[in-house]
Amino acid sequence: MKYFGLVWKNVWRKKIRTSLTILSVLVAFLLFALLSAIGYAFRAGADVADAERLVVIEKISLINPLPIAYKNRIAATEGVAGVTHASWFGGYYQDPRNQFGQFPTEPYEYFALYPELDIAPEQLEAFAKNRTGAVIGKEIADRFGIKVGDRIPLISTIWPNADGGNNWEFDIEGIFSTTEPRGSSAFMLMNYDYFEESRQYGKGTVGWIFHDADYYVTNQRDQAFKTTIENDYPGISIVAEQGISDPARAEELASAMLLQNPELDGIYVTWAEPADGVLAALRSAGNAETKVVTLDLSEPIALDMVRGGNVAGIVADEAYELGRAMAAVGLKALLGEESPAFVVAPALTVTADNVAEGWQQSLHRDAPASVLAAQ
Repeated sequence: MKYFGLVWKNVWRKKIRTSLTILSVLVAFLLFALLSAIGYAFRAGADVADAERLVVIEKISLINPLPIAYKNRIAATEGVAGVTHASWFGGYYQDPRNQFGQFPTEPYEYFALYPELDIAPEQLEAFAKNRTGAVIGKEIADRFGIKVGDRIPLISTIWPNADGGNNWEFDIEGIFSTTEPRGSSAFMLMNYDYFEESRQYGKGTVGWIFHDADYYVTNQRDQAFKTTIENDYPGISIVAEQGISDPARAEELASAMLLQNPELDGIYVTWAEPADGVLAALRSAGNAETKVVTLDLSEPIALDMVRGGNVAGIVADEAYELGRAMAAVGLKALLGEESPAFVVAPALTVTADNVAEGWQQSLHRDAPASVLAAQ
């Protein structure tokens, strides 16, 4: 100890050198802690995944979602037997200190891939059928005294709901445990469909393929789609735009859009003919997730829709009524009577559920036999 004073004075003789040395030691310890955590995360992933199950996350953080279109790509990979997905909800129960994992997911698919999670079949079925249903691990249920039949609130720190608030409520339909000795049941699962419909933002990304020509009718409806999305649906973002003048180039243009934006949840196409090319691009990419909406009734587009393909819906004019309106305007002109400067024909939404009625209402004739037979 008699040399301590001498050592101490020498240490601080070069203050910058000493400070940098201390800093380097601190950085070394920090890196050790961070790398240990990363190593633990990788080992934990292996424990959860086991030799036959792989967990895939976004490269920066598990909080960042992967494009839903990746699900089909992974499913198409040789050797893959099943795929599901789960999102990080980031909520707490009653108090910010009561945090545990919550994941919106697909009920049946998730439990099929995690057979070590033990849940009563009737509880799993109730979870799947209830839009606001959830199941909770036994560790969490015991910790907070939660029972089947309870309706519990969660405050999300990431996802505001459609009303702009952070308070979400869920019906507890079941309690699961784990048969894996090293496993954990300290988390909660909820229905992804409810999460997707009710969150305020991040609901989807959309591509917009518009008619790139000076034509009043298509220009009006293309712009109406874009304006409606931007003004009325803040949770949906138009992330890709592409004009088209030649329908024959639709597949080429759509392929380029999908290559740059593989995460697209939907594509608006200005009318049915180029929409057929967009469908060809989606099929070539093996993409069954991205939905398509377009205008005007068309047999190939309607066939894809009724077969459960990419087409989600078709908007159609009531063409028969449009013809009647034009005849009435012409007759008024012949009689020397004034006609309105602008006449609007009604429109209707045609889906797989009402395609036969929609065809009749729009065109006053039966839908093609192939479409009716595919229902």
